Amino acid sequence: MKLIIAIIKPFKLDEVRDALTPLGVQGLTVSEVKGFGRQKGQTEIYRGAEYHVSFLPKVKIEVAVPSEIAEQVVEAIVKAAHTGKIGDGKIFVLDIERAVRIRTGETDDAAL
Repeated sequence: MKLIIAIIKPFKLDEVRDALTPLGVQGLTVSEVKGFGRQKGQTEIYRGAEYHVSFLPKVKIEVAVPSEIAEQVVEAIVKAAHTGKIGDGKIFVLDIERAVRIRTGETDDAAL
């Protein structure tokens, strides 16, 4: 099993979700986060004054999937979240040692 964490631009969330559904992804967790990468924030103008915004709004998606479809999920996220502009985001893939569905006690792949 793999845990895929993707940090993307907020307006790309629906496209990413729509790309994951046909792959059999049945659930995911979404968090609103702030951060910066190479772009180091941005400058905005508010009421005539210029402000430097250090942290940009992003969306963090976490999805646990069987190892067999992990690469397909990563490719789908890349394709759906891509704009070609700086700040498109990052994807991290981690191994999951164990998963348990609390309601039924199912474990590992069955718990996903």
